[in-house]
Amino acid sequence: MAYKKSEHYNEALTEQLKAGYQEMLSGLGEDISRDGLLKTPERAAKAMQFLTQGYAVDAAAILRSAMFKEDYSEMVLVKDIELYSLCEHHMLPFFGKAHVAYIPNGHIVGLSKIPRVVDVYARRLQVQERLTLEIRDVIQETLQPLGVAVVIEARHMCMMMRGVQKQNSVTTTSAFTGEFRNAETRNEFLRLIDSKLH
Repeated sequence: MAYKKSEHYNEALTEQLKAGYQEMLSGLGEDISRDGLLKTPERAAKAMQFLTQGYAVDAAAILRSAMFKEDYSEMVLVKDIELYSLCEHHMLPFFGKAHVAYIPNGHIVGLSKIPRVVDVYARRLQVQERLTLEIRDVIQETLQPLGVAVVIEARHMCMMMRGVQKQNSVTTTSAFTGEFRNAETRNEFLRLIDSKLH
């Protein structure tokens, strides 16, 4: 049996985006009828839908789907969560790691849900600052923990490929609520994300 890959996309949106990519490529002086570009507009249209699929997902619903009553009230940290997003200013990628912690207040959440929440907001046109706040806020509002901490470290292709063309710069953003506004708790979190326990 031959290999067949199955993907599902909005056909009307794919056609609309495809036409836009055809126009863009032609405007750049490309011959969209040459072999290498024949399927590029359709591929790009589908890729853009994949890279922005977070618009169709409810991050709070993901958290609510795996909330459990538990007396645990110490810090829960999921660190080194890979993230890939698109800068809304140039539609170029930025990528890096998110570190997310919360202190439960009667409920914990399935650990896999934290990276899923990161992906929901990363798979949109973004700025790193807003991405950091959105992750923090949905966890705070949904779980009602004693505090939430989010740190994101990312490299931005809009700074590396164009503009200032700085290859080694890393942008770090942070956002805290509740107990993480206390210096001692925040410093514990920062030490943990910097440590190599594994």
